[in-house]
Amino acid sequence: MKRGEMVVLGLVVVLVLGSIVRNVVKKPEAGGPDLGIPYYSTALASVASDAMDVYRAQGCKSCHSLWTVRNMLDNVPAPKLDGIGSIRSEEWLFQYLSAPDPQAILPSRLKQEFRMPSFAQVPEHERRLLASYLASLKVKDWYLDETRKAEYEKLTGKDYHP
Repeated sequence: MKRGEMVVLGLVVVLVLGSIVRNVVKKPEAGGPDLGIPYYSTALASVASDAMDVYRAQGCKSCHSLWTVRNMLDNVPAPKLDGIGSIRSEEWLFQYLSAPDPQAILPSRLKQEFRMPSFAQVPEHERRLLASYLASLKVKDWYLDETRKAEYEKLTGKDYHP
């Protein structure tokens, strides 16, 4: 091997080793370590499956997102449902889904065509199933304020101040 080739090889080895060492001893970023996905469900698989059938049949997806990474170009008008069970109880959700006028329970700044419709005409067992499933959609404690903030700002258009 020629001297120049050895120098180049030596530089490559130093760069590779430097990168490995840097990644191993790298300081945590300003935001702290990655804590993972904050959302989870406590529902049984059968409940989740049946509730998702109702969710799809009632067209909830046309306004709400659930278990998705949002595309910034999508303009989903209603709050996302991830973590809703950490801020609303099953009974509250059932009453909301059963209300002839959901706006009387939770006012919205959204245009009329995007406001929550009444599901009072949906069979009670389906409303209870959906409420049970939505109540199972939890968020880890470290992300709870962010979930409350997102819902508040979506519904009111105002900054959230706990």
